[in-house]
Amino acid sequence: MAQFSIGVDLGGTNLRIAAVDEHGRILETINTATEVGRGRDAVVKEMSEAIRSLALKHHSAGSLQGIGIGVPGIIDMKSGMIRKSPNLPDWQNYPVKEEIERQLSTDVFLENDANSAALGEKWLGAGKDENDICMFTLGTGVGGGLVLNGKIWHGMTGMAAELGHICVEPEGHPCGCGSTGCLEQYASATAVRRMAREAIASGGAPELEKLAKDDRTFSAKTIFELAMKGDKPAQAVYQRAGRALGIVIAGMINALNLPMYVVGGGVSNSWDAFAPEMMEQVKQRSFVYVATLGEDPTAPPVQRTVVRKALLGSDAGLVGAARLPAVS
Repeated sequence: MAQFSIGVDLGGTNLRIAAVDEHGRILETINTATEVGRGRDAVVKEMSEAIRSLALKHHSAGSLQGIGIGVPGIIDMKSGMIRKSPNLPDWQNYPVKEEIERQLSTDVFLENDANSAALGEKWLGAGKDENDICMFTLGTGVGGGLVLNGKIWHGMTGMAAELGHICVEPEGHPCGCGSTGCLEQYASATAVRRMAREAIASGGAPELEKLAKDDRTFSAKTIFELAMKGDKPAQAVYQRAGRALGIVIAGMINALNLPMYVVGGGVSNSWDAFAPEMMEQVKQRSFVYVATLGEDPTAPPVQRTVVRKALLGSDAGLVGAARLPAVS
C-alpha cells in the first residue's frame, strides 16, 4: 500500500504544511502566517488542525507514515522541548512535541529546521546521490545541518552543526549567541544589510545610500541586484560574505572530509555575488579540498569534494520534515 507523510516547516513568519508521498511528490501544501503575537498555544492549535485536515483529505492516497515538524532554534531531542528560539520568543523551554502529540493523539518527529533542510536536500536535492552532506542555510541567520550515512547527526544533545556560530573574526561584530565574529554576522541576510549600511556610513557608497532610503526595499536581494550591475561597494559586501563562508567551509572540509557541502537558504540566491570569493577561500585554506581536485594527471583518481548551491529552495525544510518519519 502506498504511503504519505505530513511535513511541517514552522518559521517565525510563515507556517507551511504539506502532504508528501513516499517518492517526495508534494500532494498539497497549506501556507499561512505564523501569528507569533497570538501566543504559542494558538500557533500549535492552528498547526495541529491543519495537519489533521491534510491527513484526512489524503487518506485515500495511502497510509499515513508519520508527521515530521521542523522548528527554528535549539531543541532538546530527548524531551522534544524547544530550549531557545530567536524567531519564537515565547517558546523558550516549551515542550512543543508533547503538546502537538497531545492535540493529535499520535507521535510526531521534531527536528531543527536547518537539519530538516539538510535532510530534504539529501533526499531530493543537491545531495540525493550522496550519503553524507554538510549544509549551510543562509537566511535571516545562518543555520547548518549534517547528514551522515543518510541520517541527521545530532551530537550529544541535539545541538550539532550550529555552523552559523563558528567564529571567523575573533574581534568581529557581536553576535546574539554571546560571542563575536560568528559566521552569522557576515553571511546572513541580516548581516548583508548591516554591512551595506556600514559601507554607507563610511562614505563612498552613493548607490547603496540611494537604495537604503526606502527601508522596505533595502534587502539582501536588492543589494545583490546592485552588485550584479557592477556597483563596487555592493560587490564588496558580498565578497566579505563569501570570504567568511569560505573560511568556515574550508574548516569543515578539513575536519570532516565529506563528499558534498551544500549552501541553501534565501541568501544562496545571491550565489553569483559571493561564490567566487567563497571558493577562492576554500582553495586557499583547505588542503583536503585541493587534494581532491584531481588536477594531477599522474596521480591516482580520487573522489572530488563538491561545494554547490542547494536545489530545493524553500521546499527543502518542508520535504525534509516529511522525510523524518522514514529515517528517524
